[in-house]
Amino acid sequence: MLLIIVFLIFWKYIILNKKEKQYAFYIVFLFLVELISLFFAYVIELQDTSFIYPYYIAGEFLLLTSLFIKKLDLPKYLFGITSIVALLFLIISHIPAITFNFDEVKVASNIIIICFAGFTLVQQIKNNKNISRFTLIDACIFFYYSVSVFVFIIFQQLQNLSEDNFYMVLGINTVLSSILYSSFIYTFLRLKK
Repeated sequence: MLLIIVFLIFWKYIILNKKEKQYAFYIVFLFLVELISLFFAYVIELQDTSFIYPYYIAGEFLLLTSLFIKKLDLPKYLFGITSIVALLFLIISHIPAITFNFDEVKVASNIIIICFAGFTLVQQIKNNKNISRFTLIDACIFFYYSVSVFVFIIFQQLQNLSEDNFYMVLGINTVLSSILYSSFIYTFLRLKK
């Protein structure tokens, strides 16, 4: 699905305004992370590709918070704050003496993303703005990351889950990401000048 979205992005990129291009950067980032992960797992045959995870968390956090900061016309210093937070996470995650639970960081970053997405949706309703071309994606981001928080909390209990329940939780995450990606495909297919 990500490959289809990337194709649609390159096809429709010129009709995106400055704020909408942030969605393109987010999807291309996700695609590259998946591609790099597959490359290391299947071409280089690394058994552990978890070293990519901190970059994924920091990049996703930075791209989505930047997207909503621009979309909401919030002060530019917030870009600096979110950039510093993402950079600090990357620096701390590479210090061997510090034990770091990446799932807890992922939950915290998801909560911040949920707040931004929710605030964006509320502002559109409150200000009686015309529904933007990307409101469906904003709603799906809000939905995906909200449920994702609970999924990562459940992952904390993995040692207590049976194998069937583990795969059920992974299946839920796959269905949710498919809904999010489908909203991107739908939105990009409907884009017109």
